[in-house]
Amino acid sequence: MIEIVAFDADDTLWHNEPLYSATTNRFRELLASYHSPAWIEQRLYETEIRNLRHYGYGIKSFTLSMIETAVELTEGRIKGSEISEIVAYGKEMLAAPVRLLEGARETVSQLMQSYKLIIVTKGDLLDQESKIARSGLGECFFNIEVVSEKNRTTYERICRENRVEPSQLVVVGDSLRSDVLPAVEAGCHAIHVPYDTPWQHEVVADEQVTGHEFLCASGLGAVPHLIAGLYPDPDSPG
Repeated sequence: MIEIVAFDADDTLWHNEPLYSATTNRFRELLASYHSPAWIEQRLYETEIRNLRHYGYGIKSFTLSMIETAVELTEGRIKGSEISEIVAYGKEMLAAPVRLLEGARETVSQLMQSYKLIIVTKGDLLDQESKIARSGLGECFFNIEVVSEKNRTTYERICRENRVEPSQLVVVGDSLRSDVLPAVEAGCHAIHVPYDTPWQHEVVADEQVTGHEFLCASGLGAVPHLIAGLYPDPDSPG
């Protein structure tokens, strides 16, 4: 039987990517006199990915990548006032309201009646803890894991530490790369809840999905039914 449901946080329980997209647009406008918008955005993305091994995921890493990109694209001509503006972008992101996805509160409230719920999320510890607290959902979870990366080893460790078999844990998330595929590789169940505008880094090629069995949900509201169907009650009608 399923014992634990592990939720991703960003773009699974609450909106996250639109905040980055809006800030990227502001960054493009700031540097518009230096380069074309498409070139600026591509260089920022490349800097983000390059810096993941140094700074990890999250708003602070994104802010540092914006500053680095601005210095590179302007060949050092960026003004101090413009750097200050970029820092302000990051602070505004950190203070932005947490907007829950449709059905998040109801789904979590329903599932906590039958399962232990945990959050497994990437990012900066302080920022993620703050968002969880401000979401109003924090008390629904008996454990919160903020990790630097999600892979097969991450989910195997979570199973060991919670003393459950992989088949007793369900991972729910929007990312095939970080939530679904590594969970399945660890022997866990997984439910993919796609987000409308995924981050480019989390998109995987079709061939990477081949051979992995997991469930898909059109929204969070469908998750409880899908979990219940993993091990149907033999005494239930039909």
